[in-house]
Amino acid sequence: MLRRTLAAAVCAVAVVAAGCSSGSAPVAAPDSGVAAPDVPALPQSTPVSLDVPRIAAHSTLVPLGLNPDRTVQVPPVNTPLQAGWYEYGPTPGEIGPAVVLGHVDGNKQKGIFYRLKEMRPGDTVAIARQDGRTANFVVTKVDQVAKDVFPSGAVYGDTADAELRLITCGGAFDRAAHSYLDNIIVYAKLTGGDH
Repeated sequence: MLRRTLAAAVCAVAVVAAGCSSGSAPVAAPDSGVAAPDVPALPQSTPVSLDVPRIAAHSTLVPLGLNPDRTVQVPPVNTPLQAGWYEYGPTPGEIGPAVVLGHVDGNKQKGIFYRLKEMRPGDTVAIARQDGRTANFVVTKVDQVAKDVFPSGAVYGDTADAELRLITCGGAFDRAAHSYLDNIIVYAKLTGGDH
């Protein structure tokens, strides 16, 4: 299994931009030092849905793999309200950084992560899993970074805890390239797993 091929594939998270087509430049929230309590990680289980109350984002989750050029796939741009999880990384709740990607917009409509730039430390994210448990996370940091300096180590690198990354496009829109110049990255840490 390619579970740790993330670092090799990461230059591609910029491909989240491929289906993103318009929006405004968000202001990144600073690292607030919000710390989630250390909680036991959950066993591997396929995630089935995502709930982000602050931004009213609710979606089933489709598995995303790698494109032929080793970049991370993104959900289809013609269904911009669909989020997906990177299936070769940890599942949400397992030790390591689980990664969920979604469009800011596409197909001339708002995407599932259109409001991701509004997330702040302390906000919550819940991911329902196939085993009937819900992995609950608290946001610790929100960043806006240029795609050409994407922090692949921070996003995809090994962690000692169960963590989550939510990623979409942001910043200015380059009309010539049909792509946003930045990524919005939300970092979160597991706070527990409900049945």
